[in-house]
Amino acid sequence: MVTTTTSYDGDLHCTITHAPSGAMLATDAPKDNQGKGESFSPTDLVGAALGSCILTTMAIVAKPLGIALSGATASVDKEMAAAPSRRIARLSVRISVPDDV
Repeated sequence: MVTTTTSYDGDLHCTITHAPSGAMLATDAPKDNQGKGESFSPTDLVGAALGSCILTTMAIVAKPLGIALSGATASVDKEMAAAPSRRIARLSVRISVPDDV
């Protein structure tokens, strides 16, 4: 089990703390949803987590094969829908692996 703690800081800002490491990150509501867009929005983190998960999983599979994926990237485009309620409508992912891998 891994615990994260989120505290609401006011003005639509939150701070998330990863208990095992103490690492912290901030979120803000996006400009198109009453925020200032000063940091990742909560739904931005969903897309970022997907890209990170894909690359991490690829690296776990590649490592015992002696393949280093350093320099690989995942670009995630997040599209929001407004109706019937605000939600993530689509996450499009592009994976790029350096030619020398």
